[in-house]
Amino acid sequence: MKAVICAGGKGSRISSLFNDIPKPMIKFGDKPILEHEIICLRDQGFKDIILTISHMGDIIKEYFKDGKWLGVNIDYYFEETPLGNAGALFKIKDKLTEDFLLLNADSMFDIDFNRFVKFHKSKGGLASIFVHPNYHPYDSGIVFIDENDSVTKWLAKEDDKPRWYRNLVNAGIHILSPKLLEQSFEQEKIDLDRMILKPLCGTNKLFAYQSSEYVRDMGTPDRFYSVSKDFESGLVHKRNLVNKQKAIFLDRDGTINKYVGFLRNIDDFELLPNVAKAIRMINDSEYLAIVVSNQPVVARGEVSFEELDEIHNKMETLLGNEGAYLDAIYYCPHHPDKGFKGERKELKIDCDCRKPKIGLLLKAKERFNIDLESSYFVGDTSLDIQTGKNAKMKTILIKTGSTDDRYDAEPDYVINDLTEIKDII
Repeated sequence: MKAVICAGGKGSRISSLFNDIPKPMIKFGDKPILEHEIICLRDQGFKDIILTISHMGDIIKEYFKDGKWLGVNIDYYFEETPLGNAGALFKIKDKLTEDFLLLNADSMFDIDFNRFVKFHKSKGGLASIFVHPNYHPYDSGIVFIDENDSVTKWLAKEDDKPRWYRNLVNAGIHILSPKLLEQSFEQEKIDLDRMILKPLCGTNKLFAYQSSEYVRDMGTPDRFYSVSKDFESGLVHKRNLVNKQKAIFLDRDGTINKYVGFLRNIDDFELLPNVAKAIRMINDSEYLAIVVSNQPVVARGEVSFEELDEIHNKMETLLGNEGAYLDAIYYCPHHPDKGFKGERKELKIDCDCRKPKIGLLLKAKERFNIDLESSYFVGDTSLDIQTGKNAKMKTILIKTGSTDDRYDAEPDYVINDLTEIKDII
């Protein structure tokens, strides 16, 4: 599979730090960011690369040449006039006869591309986009997906967002079919998101690949310094899913939000003090932040799946407004006890996912390649502690919810505030 890397941007937002070189040539360690990208691709077997260049493109071409010194083959397309982030694709479409990767040259990433390609092929769509939560969803384009990972809606950053939404952002890494280049546009300057991908929403031809791997734009001074810190610490490579991951599993009610018993009304959802700050600490660490929660209110007929999703959208929006995010949310909708008015009989089962059973943890383990024994479970009840013990994880009891003694499970640590987790991990 060929990889097309868009390397023609001017980098006006970061010009205060680097005004004499093109943005793809900004160094991290002893290599330009574009070289890090090419090495990541090369080491996974992607060696046919096309660079689309423009601003100071001669500097890029002089440095990389034909790519053979790096063990790859590099072709170039020089944009005489700006063509947007997709216009150049139509100029080189004769070289793109099979599905291809499309990347930006100003992002630091280290991801398992073969896993992404496998996902794309399994869906059989015209395009797959790499999506993830980020620190600033409020000023990012947001995508909405269904249970089959098909993109149903796409809001650009300038579009009005709903009050509550899932923190799911396009990371700028795509796999595209050359069939998308068979269409024609009156103008040469073409916007990939708005003109090519967004119209595919709701057609079951555009899919979203969700991953916790490291992909981050370094196009502003603040983001450059943040990415530099992550690169120097080794976090960038550690997040690649070929490596074993570590996670902080978090109960929801009484741990993230104020405990109100069975939470049925979205208006009753309120983040506990300092929770966003604590989760941001987790985001900045080597650990993933994953929620695991029992939600029997669904089986009891008191909350629908749609209403529960909206509660979780509120949780993600509130966290995102404070620069924090969750890598995943898992919940059990089942409840073994029958006899409730309006209950959903198909959910009244003795399942494998209801805590203290570890079915949800095993799902997360498989999806994120998690080493459970190097991970933690945090919750406000003995049920949560028993869940962690059952999975052979380290456990943390937080005294913010409905601490009980249903299970004779001693936690490894006890804290009063979620921010205290920093001293443990």
